[in-house]
Amino acid sequence: MRKVAGTREQSKQESLDKILDAAARRIREEGLDGAAIVPVMRDAGLTHGAFYSHFSSKDDLACAAFARAITTGRPHWIKPRHGESWRERLTGLAKRYLTAAHRDDLSTSCGFATLSSDAAHGSDEFRACYERELRGSLAAICDGDDSRLDDAIALMTVCVGGMALARAVADPKFSSRILRVAREAAAKLADTEPN
Repeated sequence: MRKVAGTREQSKQESLDKILDAAARRIREEGLDGAAIVPVMRDAGLTHGAFYSHFSSKDDLACAAFARAITTGRPHWIKPRHGESWRERLTGLAKRYLTAAHRDDLSTSCGFATLSSDAAHGSDEFRACYERELRGSLAAICDGDDSRLDDAIALMTVCVGGMALARAVADPKFSSRILRVAREAAAKLADTEPN
């Protein structure tokens, strides 16, 4: 009997993972509108009815999908600190984040840049989720050095804002210039001393 229960739990977890992966990809590509139940469930290869065994509403799905998008993407952008200087840490993060490849591939992109405007207009629940994940990313950047929190906030502002602007313009050369200027601004930030 235990094996059956374990198999059911494993199956339920697998279906949840499929839903979250599909929804995370969709919200990265389409914003909060991408968290629509029917297309997410279709992408996950599951029935509409299976949705309600995991979530009570579209808002619940949107929060869970955003958290999944950020927590699965965070290790790509924010590496563990291994003795590099603060400058090397910040410039390395900016170089990984502020790229044409990141700008152009929404399906695996960072949810902060994609959803910042949606979050500002979203429900209190979604804004709280956005803030929770932002605080988690800031803590990961600081890697235990709380004296650098303001620097981490400034870096996130430059990176997320730079990426959002680079995606918003039509001229590819101007877009690339925005990315370059944002990387340079991040390098200047990295030269600051802790407050």
